[in-house]
Amino acid sequence: MRKVTNVANLDLNLLVSLDALLQHKSVTKAAQQLGLSQPALSASLARLRRHYNDELLYRAGNQSHLTPLAAELRQRTRLALDGVERAFSAQPEFDAGQATREFTILISDYGTTVLGDTIARLLAEVAPHARLRFRPTSPDLVARAEQTLVGADLMLVPHGFVSDLPHDDLHRDRWVVVVSTDNDTIGEELTVDDLRTSPWVVVFHGQTAATPADRQLRMLGIEPRVQVITENFLTVPNLVVGSNRIALLQERLVHLLPLNSGLRTVPCPVDVGELVEAMWWHPVYDRDPEHLFLRDIVRRAAQLATDELPPGQ
Repeated sequence: MRKVTNVANLDLNLLVSLDALLQHKSVTKAAQQLGLSQPALSASLARLRRHYNDELLYRAGNQSHLTPLAAELRQRTRLALDGVERAFSAQPEFDAGQATREFTILISDYGTTVLGDTIARLLAEVAPHARLRFRPTSPDLVARAEQTLVGADLMLVPHGFVSDLPHDDLHRDRWVVVVSTDNDTIGEELTVDDLRTSPWVVVFHGQTAATPADRQLRMLGIEPRVQVITENFLTVPNLVVGSNRIALLQERLVHLLPLNSGLRTVPCPVDVGELVEAMWWHPVYDRDPEHLFLRDIVRRAAQLATDELPPGQ
């Protein structure tokens, strides 16, 4: 049974201490960051250990390590602290030109590559003192999207992972098969048999962690012969080049690769559906002035990125 904690009995300063300890994995460095004495932070660590009934940090040789619970808490604590900071820094009106706050967007490396620079540029033009933090998505954070988005402004992921949360569609993309230019086992056209017999590079792999295209293949009865699993789309090209592996990548991402990347694209012989990229947020921020401003920035960035695509893409 899950333990229920009375928040009214908690000292929020412990959340600050926990975040610093988990980030630095060192009492000394965390104390320096917080401007506290080492004994004071050691006392906070002792309280945290009693609360969780867990060591959180332990020594092995000359290094400090996180316990499994502490590793799980690391990102949750950071997001929770972000949520607290946002709650206490909220203003009835938002002046972008004077804003100094940090906006946090959870986003994949695909999203950062396609939209990141444009979002940053548009934000800097109207809010030059604000800061933008891109945080990588993960299956765990996406699976807990509602809780995750309490401490982050937006999550950019395609449809198929998040439901029952406010969102705006940003752009559509197509999946294409990428093969090495020197892969002579694949001709100008790909067959269904090629999909079944070729070794694959896939991004994430599991029942709940897979791209929409991978899941569509399985629904069609095609189980890829997975040889390499990666958690970053940008690592796929190097894992395909010079091999007989194949992979599915977003067409927009392929378009941004260097011309001499060593890859070529071939149409997928089955319909794996479109990718519809969307931004998602917690309903508590629906009418938040700062949030409305950020959502407008992201919408504009998506439109500009679409306008810059070559004809036919």
